[in-house]
Amino acid sequence: MKTVSLALAGAMLLTTPAFAGDAAGTWVSQDGGLKVQLVHCGHRICGRVVWLGEPLDRAGRPKTDTQNPDPAKRGRPLIGLPVVEMAPAGPDRWSGTIYNADDGHVYRAHLMVTDPDKAVLEGCMLVLLCRGHTWKRSR
Repeated sequence: MKTVSLALAGAMLLTTPAFAGDAAGTWVSQDGGLKVQLVHCGHRICGRVVWLGEPLDRAGRPKTDTQNPDPAKRGRPLIGLPVVEMAPAGPDRWSGTIYNADDGHVYRAHLMVTDPDKAVLEGCMLVLLCRGHTWKRSR
């Protein structure tokens, strides 16, 4: 389940970006265990989990959102789960929130596309405790 962490942490639809800083597309987490698809939703970007390296739990069933603080949401499948919502924060940068299914918390997050095939996702707990992950564009 760590793969779902800040790679939702996680930081994504297009196989070729419209420009170098376009975050739309499918992105692979730093550890390779998760893919998140980012799409434009109005002036923002929104993202959903589209692939898990280990999609099944120990009982052989699709993994679900078991750590969600809302008991009614704990049965939601992780694949398809919305996890990113961000607004533009400058050239090639977005800021907003990311949902971490490993602990059921929503964190403040920043995404910066550093080249057409690489982005850095930084998730923050409080304002000063931030952790970054590198995502690679999936081809």
